[in-house]
Amino acid sequence: MIKNYFKIAWRSLWKNKAFSTINIVGLAVGMCGAILIFTWIQNELSFDLFHANKDNLYKVWNVSEKQADGKVYTWDVSSSPVAPYLQQNFPEVKATARVYWPNERLFNFKEKSIVAKGLDVDKQFLTMFSFPMINGSNAHALDDIKGIVLTETLAKKIFGNEEAINKIVKINNKDSYTVTGVVADPPSNTRFQFDYLISLAPNIGLFAPDQWRNASYNTYIQLKPGTSAEIMNAKMKGIMVKHDPNLHFDLFLHPVSKWHLYSRFENGVAVGGAIETVRFMVIIALLILLTACINFMNLSTAQSEKRGREVGVRKVIGASRFAIIKQFLTESVLIAIISGILAMILAQLLLPTFNQLSGTTLSINYLNIYFWLSSCSFVLLTGLLAGSYPAFYLSAFRPVKTLKGLFKGKSQVLSPRKLLVVTQFTIAIVLTVATLVIYNQIQYVQNRNAGYVRANLIEHPMNGAVNQNFDLIKNELLSTGAAVSVSKTGMPVTLDASASSGFNWGNMSPDQHNTTFSCFKTSGDFVKTFGFKLTGGRDIDMTGYPTDSASIVINEAAVKVFGFKDAVGQTVKNGNQLFTVVGVIKDFIIGSPYQPVNPMIIFGANMEKYGTLTFRINDHQSMSKSLKIAEGIFKKYNPAYPFMYKFVDEEYGEKFKSEQRTGQIAFTFATLTIFISCLGLFGLAAYMAENRSKEIGIRKVLGASVLSVMQLLTREFIILVIVALIIATPVGWWLMNKWLQDYSYRIHISWVSFAASGLMAIIIAVVTVSFQAGKVAMTNPVKSIKSE
Repeated sequence: MIKNYFKIAWRSLWKNKAFSTINIVGLAVGMCGAILIFTWIQNELSFDLFHANKDNLYKVWNVSEKQADGKVYTWDVSSSPVAPYLQQNFPEVKATARVYWPNERLFNFKEKSIVAKGLDVDKQFLTMFSFPMINGSNAHALDDIKGIVLTETLAKKIFGNEEAINKIVKINNKDSYTVTGVVADPPSNTRFQFDYLISLAPNIGLFAPDQWRNASYNTYIQLKPGTSAEIMNAKMKGIMVKHDPNLHFDLFLHPVSKWHLYSRFENGVAVGGAIETVRFMVIIALLILLTACINFMNLSTAQSEKRGREVGVRKVIGASRFAIIKQFLTESVLIAIISGILAMILAQLLLPTFNQLSGTTLSINYLNIYFWLSSCSFVLLTGLLAGSYPAFYLSAFRPVKTLKGLFKGKSQVLSPRKLLVVTQFTIAIVLTVATLVIYNQIQYVQNRNAGYVRANLIEHPMNGAVNQNFDLIKNELLSTGAAVSVSKTGMPVTLDASASSGFNWGNMSPDQHNTTFSCFKTSGDFVKTFGFKLTGGRDIDMTGYPTDSASIVINEAAVKVFGFKDAVGQTVKNGNQLFTVVGVIKDFIIGSPYQPVNPMIIFGANMEKYGTLTFRINDHQSMSKSLKIAEGIFKKYNPAYPFMYKFVDEEYGEKFKSEQRTGQIAFTFATLTIFISCLGLFGLAAYMAENRSKEIGIRKVLGASVLSVMQLLTREFIILVIVALIIATPVGWWLMNKWLQDYSYRIHISWVSFAASGLMAIIIAVVTVSFQAGKVAMTNPVKSIKSE
């Protein structure tokens, strides 16, 4: 019987080639989109869940007391003593590891010089986290503080096909390290992306190991099996204030399963993160699939007149309604199978493009049994979903009426078929509105005043001999005309990676003890180089004012926190150090451009090692000429390193990548949805034109023009699209308004987005239907009238 079902289904598909093709292509495109999105979703949901100890791995976060603004703040950077203290004083803790995030270092081996980015970690890192060793031991690879673990890719770059273990490489042209392990490249679904791992121990002194106030690390702990994180959180209360009375915040544990998906906190509670994008993508995948299924339902029910007599005959000769339902479901499943195969081929071909679009490196594992089980289930469910309505609709025909040709339904104001068309275009319009709102939000934020002049600003890491030769490099950059100003800072101006609390000032209230300030360090020419605007006082100048090591410049947000009426000359205390405010600058964006600017303190400092040298290119000569001169200067004073410059405006642009990808994905799949909807409209218009060919022929004989016939055939679809726009407007506004709530600096949704989306949908619908309408309107009426 099943064989017979499939045989009849195949004959039906072959008989109606045009409709079958539209159904198969529509379903295949929808399924392809869903496959790509669900592959991405699976990758997102599996972030860092491949670790063998995943059930007991946690990241240490900090949570403040309620602040003066009524909010509770959280952050994930810890001070150096936290990890060893937890290990030594809590028997529930099995292991701890501190991580200092990506450091670029120069690797020298024989004639090769390679710059790579890696992590400084404690030795237990490799036993806590499951990064498989190709050579070496996870437990002992980082025992030696002069040992280094390389990824397989970096090892091959440095040593080629030679054995890497026990080879000696020179790092930063001075320190020799022995390769003690080669680890497999980290997968894309982990937050730990590195080319090498090196022991944190030699660098502990750089970050005040005994000071609980200075936070520089991410701290990870592994609890013993059976240990409750809630009980551990309760036990950790009061640790920070115990060691420093000014630290009014507590530690808490964040499980590995939530690091990626729930990384955004509000008032001490994890409320979102990547999970929001995942939900957005799930909705898009389901909407695309639903649109494709609606196509099938519409086109199948549109052919009811042709299939009606078939149903009548089957019932007369004894077929039950259930048997007819099974027959039509078999047809839909067969179409789904064909579409599924085509969708797999399309997905594989489009995967590189999708990876580029989403910024991932996804692959489809065809050897995984679960992949095939889920794929078969997906195809089967799609077939059943798409065929359910046509099967129940067609099987309900009464044989007497169908055989007499009396089964045609009367014209309804809102038939199921019209409802499905409205649903399709509602989805398409909502996705189009989403694309426009995301684009407008990105444009709005990109046009936000960053607080400094990003154009012609170049940054270079203070690697090798740059720090010790800074004055020589600076003077030569200025004297040759390559630059007009040079400054060195603790970190790039686009990176908000240093924060501190525990400051005291004259009129502070008790609930301001734990206010966190973004921190920046410079030796001078900070304002001039970056183009900041001083609203009072002067810049830091360690050369002209040696006492500026006790001076600070603050931003306007910090002035509001401090409550200073005239900030210049005021003092702020941090521990035993007293700092004098010598200048105030306008707020500038260092963190997320979508959020308010944090209060900031810029310190004057004579640091042994700065992080970044920034210079402003002379705009009176070509950029290429200035960069060539600068490259020669850096090569002269730092010969072991390549000229590793970056444009600050490009680095600033990286802050928009996530939202830009979301917008590109929304645009791509909105286009797919419109394409699928147009396929359905094309098929419906073709069927409608075929059914009304006699009517149109008679109208033309009676004098109707081609234009009036086209208007007759397109009017109904235009009305349906307008109804879809009316429904899509509140739905789209609610969805995108909810999405915008995550951004403090955001647009107000304009009616223009809805008008543009609706107009575009109407134009596309008219163009699609007009092709078929024009074709039938220009047919010789004699041919359409004489059918017998």
